Amino acid sequence: MITSLAGARLALRTFFTFPNPVNEYAARSVAAMVFTLALITIVADVRWLTWVLAYGFLARVLTGPKASPMGQLATRVIAPKILRRSRPVAGPPKQFAQMVGLAFSIASIALIYGFGLIGPGYVVLGVLVLFAGLEAFLGFCMGCFVFGYLMRWGVVPAEICERCSDIYFEPDSRLI
Repeated sequence: MITSLAGARLALRTFFTFPNPVNEYAARSVAAMVFTLALITIVADVRWLTWVLAYGFLARVLTGPKASPMGQLATRVIAPKILRRSRPVAGPPKQFAQMVGLAFSIASIALIYGFGLIGPGYVVLGVLVLFAGLEAFLGFCMGCFVFGYLMRWGVVPAEICERCSDIYFEPDSRLI
């Protein structure tokens, strides 16, 4: 019983972890899907998709790609089989970027469903479209950029991402 309980705890702890390092091409693939979904939400006025966006961000913040359909598609199909590329980058800045995306999608939901402010809700989603597009198509992660400044200012402790300041780090052979 104790062994199975310890095993269950370990399984949960393993499931609820964000990978470090992550494959930048998988992250950019997820960003392209977020870009597309958020743009469709705005252009086609499909408000309920904001909930899908929020779920995806929450799943990725808590588990990395494990509980995210977009994350699974990016890590299992797009990056390894279609793009056939891998570039390891630090995980904590990418997790922070997912938290920012979660905050934007929740803000959009609050504006649209909580206050009936569809236009402002779509403006918030528009900012998400911009940030996701920068990541997907130019490789510039705004959340990672902000994370770097938060580390420099001492808001994020250096222990959170020791590799973030070491541009020459050798990643683990396991990329998720």
